[in-house]
Amino acid sequence: MKIIDSHAHIDQLEDLPGALARAHEAGVSDIMAMSVDLDSMTKVLAIASQYQQPRIHPALGVHPGMVKPETQQLAFDFMRVNISRARAVGETGLDYWYKWVRKDLVERQKQKDAFSFHLELAREYDLPIVIHSRGAWKDCLSMTIASGVKRALFHWYSGPVDILQQIIDAGYYVSTSPSVAYSQESRQAMTHAPLSSILIETDSPVHYKEGETSYTAEPKDVIRTWKALAQLKNLNEQDVLAAVNDNAKTFFGV
Repeated sequence: MKIIDSHAHIDQLEDLPGALARAHEAGVSDIMAMSVDLDSMTKVLAIASQYQQPRIHPALGVHPGMVKPETQQLAFDFMRVNISRARAVGETGLDYWYKWVRKDLVERQKQKDAFSFHLELAREYDLPIVIHSRGAWKDCLSMTIASGVKRALFHWYSGPVDILQQIIDAGYYVSTSPSVAYSQESRQAMTHAPLSSILIETDSPVHYKEGETSYTAEPKDVIRTWKALAQLKNLNEQDVLAAVNDNAKTFFGV
């Protein structure tokens, strides 16, 4: 069995060597390593050079929660210089749920300006882009379509079904996390999404609480996502694994 974690923040893992060893032992063949700022981009590139099992594929980006106009130009310059080492652009996007953004149009515009840079970079270099869209699903989709980007992944999608359908109609992908086992929003979205449009992830090291079970995710926990998705879809686990792996390979080119 080989399985791909399409979204993890491996630079934030407390026990990186142990987590990668456990992932490899569990059958994780590839990890798409997301960045959130300049520091994490530097770390992700170094990690990708250091470890071979599982294969680490860097994504370079500034998370919407980390947008700081006074310093982001350094991050953008770094992205341009190192873009040939990236498998994707991300994590980027918009997040209107942050309290300092919720009712502040100026803060929203700062996020949009940063997101626009990422979209332009992805289009220019024909790279896939990984989008964080919490509370801003409609704006993320409209900006992505307008940019002309061909490959977009709305990661851990748990937004409205009508916008999900528009994402699928545009030829883009969505991903889900271990939350698909218990989150009403995640389950509704993944029930609606066709298997041909779904990737699976952990978003490590996010903390999950499923009933009495509580854990901090690491890449091996993508197996939880896979099995929960198969159960939700009432499909054969091996068929689901083959499909989501093929989707990841097609989207990221791995």
